[in-house]
Amino acid sequence: MLALKTVHLVLGATFVGLGVLLILARARVTYGLGRYVRTAALVSGALLGCSFAGLTMWTLRLPVLRGSMWSLKDTLVKSGAIVSGVLFLLTLLTALLPWVLDRLEGRSFESFVSARHVRSQKSGFLTVISVLSICGVAVSACAQSSVVSVMGGFSQDLRRKILGNNAHIVIDTESQAAWSGGDDVVARVRAVPGVTAATPVVSGEVMISSPSNLAGVIVRGVDPASIGGVIDLVKNIEVGSFAYLEDPDRLRHLPADEVIGIGPGGERYMKGNDLPPLGSDDVDPLLRIDPLVKEVTSNPPLRPGLIVGRELAKTLHVYVGDEVTLVSPLGDPGPMGLMPRTRKFRISAIFFSGMYEYDASHVYVLLDVAQDYFSEPNKISAIDVKVDEAEHAARLTPLVAAAVGRTDLRVRDWREINKNLFGALTLERFATFIILSVLTIVASFCIICTLLLMVTEKGKEIAILKALGASDGAILRTFMAEGIIIGAIGTVFGIAWGLAMCAGLAWFGLRLDPDVYYIDRLPINVSVGDFLIVAVSAMTICTLATIYPAHAASKLRPVDGLRYE
Repeated sequence: MLALKTVHLVLGATFVGLGVLLILARARVTYGLGRYVRTAALVSGALLGCSFAGLTMWTLRLPVLRGSMWSLKDTLVKSGAIVSGVLFLLTLLTALLPWVLDRLEGRSFESFVSARHVRSQKSGFLTVISVLSICGVAVSACAQSSVVSVMGGFSQDLRRKILGNNAHIVIDTESQAAWSGGDDVVARVRAVPGVTAATPVVSGEVMISSPSNLAGVIVRGVDPASIGGVIDLVKNIEVGSFAYLEDPDRLRHLPADEVIGIGPGGERYMKGNDLPPLGSDDVDPLLRIDPLVKEVTSNPPLRPGLIVGRELAKTLHVYVGDEVTLVSPLGDPGPMGLMPRTRKFRISAIFFSGMYEYDASHVYVLLDVAQDYFSEPNKISAIDVKVDEAEHAARLTPLVAAAVGRTDLRVRDWREINKNLFGALTLERFATFIILSVLTIVASFCIICTLLLMVTEKGKEIAILKALGASDGAILRTFMAEGIIIGAIGTVFGIAWGLAMCAGLAWFGLRLDPDVYYIDRLPINVSVGDFLIVAVSAMTICTLATIYPAHAASKLRPVDGLRYE
């Protein structure tokens, strides 16, 4: 809600500024206030430029907030920097507008007359309609480009997280059963050109329990020597160490300053000093115990290491060094039937991948430990492969399949595995673009009204031009050019408005509550291609809107325009 209010504040302030600038520009060309408006534009531009520079320097010195921490001062400073930057850019465009119209007047007959019509003195109502036409196109172009950028940012962020936690190509079986001969397959896959890394994986679904809670998880046994080259597991560890997974003996006596957990506000929990065991010299003599028992209690048992996600650690209320129990339904036969297989593990590290589904359901152990736990010696469940270019993974899939050379194994790339998800995102983005295009269509109605009123008001001038020899085609092109100029002004202002706002939000960052959105800042992807598509779409709609009024102006007869003069 706070993020939405901040966005509304930025949009509202920039919209008011855009309206003021356009009104000043209209006053300059309509009421002859050029010198005063030019002076006001220069002064306001200088003030906005200084404000933007000062607030930007202030923003760069702000501390980096972690977790759900939030500061009203930081939000206001960043919002002020974005608003001042947007208004500064719009001021520059407003100052350049008369120069552009002057250049148009120096070209052909049609562009000269159309540019003169845009900046000529009109009735008060027609002036308001003209300003509303420009503002309507600008607002629609800004909204369309901003929403496309935000949705592109979410899609890019999701793709990055999926590729960071999953392999580009996966080799497994249809039944997800374990299979043998993995070492030979891994060696052949690594020799394929374009493959940068490959690692064997053993996986299975189990229950995990702690003294306070339990949950269902997916256990993945990984090779510590090659897993870091395929996924970002080592990079995503925020508490503990991957070395503890390889050497779990170090978990029995962690240093006192070792960070074992992170609180919701970003606070770091330390291990602290161990309590003196019963039987030490600092304890009351009546509480001292047998030396053999003392030896056992002072040396915790050695347990295999286990890496869990942040959300799973919150659910189980565990920290680095705590013990948990894995319970597999596929156990050993006993006198009462199939008995669940249980084994204790010790938390080696806590990772944060940025995706709730992984952080709440995935745990990692060593490959040989997983093989022993699932009773699958010398067998693996899958081979994860990383290629040099993730976007071209589909091209390497046939080469990898040929290198595997086994009909019982299937080879799939990451797009095929997540095709439903990315298909839904693409459809949602396209549907949103079409729906927001309706705003531009509505704004084009104002252009139609402006041109029709212009035809009515300038009927005498049209008749004089025709009497002097202007053809119907010249009149048609003149009014179409006038509508295109109005649409172009609104499109340029809207695209610049949206580009400046999105670039500011991407640069300064808009804080979000990670406990609600699972991301700490609003993801935005500023793509030049997306902005060009929005600009072409807006200009196409505005051009189509000029056809009927321009056709009506071209069919006006000189005698009808001069009959009552």
